[in-house]
Amino acid sequence: MRHKRIGRKLGVTTKHRKAMLRNMVTDLFRYDRLRTTDTRAKELRRVAEKLITLAKDGSLHKRRQAGAYIRDNEVLKKLFAEIAEKFKDRPGGYTRIIKLGFRKGDNSPISLIELVEEEFKPKKKKKKKAPTKAAKPKAPKDTAKSSKKESAEELGLIEEGGAKAAAVAAEAANTAEAQVEETPEAKVEEEAQGTPEAETQAEAPEAKEEAPAEDAAEEPEVKAEETPAESEQAPEPEAQSAEDVSTEETAAEPEAKAEDAPDASDETEKKED
Repeated sequence: MRHKRIGRKLGVTTKHRKAMLRNMVTDLFRYDRLRTTDTRAKELRRVAEKLITLAKDGSLHKRRQAGAYIRDNEVLKKLFAEIAEKFKDRPGGYTRIIKLGFRKGDNSPISLIELVEEEFKPKKKKKKKAPTKAAKPKAPKDTAKSSKKESAEELGLIEEGGAKAAAVAAEAANTAEAQVEETPEAKVEEEAQGTPEAETQAEAPEAKEEAPAEDAAEEPEVKAEETPAESEQAPEPEAQSAEDVSTEETAAEPEAKAEDAPDASDETEKKED
């Protein structure tokens, strides 16, 4: 097996192959095209493109290297003067192979190898757009005060979070202490110490307690004052009817007669005496 072996043997000896390719390249540069089999055309393309690359350099050393392979001086001048100038801007691909079909007799595939005549028009490279960085959404700031549990949790993050976590935990602890100082338990402790601030704070709740007591005491007095007014405003009983009055007068007359009766008896006794 011919592993990693470049080139084709073409069924001939090495000397024969080198001489054949030399003659074929010379004819290709002289006539700009050549008709041969597919395998020979592919081997000829390798040799022709290497010689055109040497001619594009144009130095004396490259001319001597190309002259060692091409023995015809006229073809060598044409290669460096005309062909090299034609493919000056083309980076490669100086030849093309066109399949022509099969040859009569041995039925071998035939191809046409020729030099490219079209002018090379380089394509404009599109500028790559710089990747836009996606804007990260800003985290909303926590405006609510942290409770004791949250402050304790943040204090537990000191070892993991580093300096920033320590600063956050310190702020949370300060807020928690400020809230504890404002509680009534702290006020009771200040009263026990006898500080003037504690006395003023202690007097404030006592005044608040006295105020509702006074309000409660004043409320029944107001109600008591309101009761006679309500009694005055109460509707007077309706006048007794005439029949009731007459009955009362009739009942009062016999009583008056009964009272006058003993007086008359006293007068008769006096007359008899």
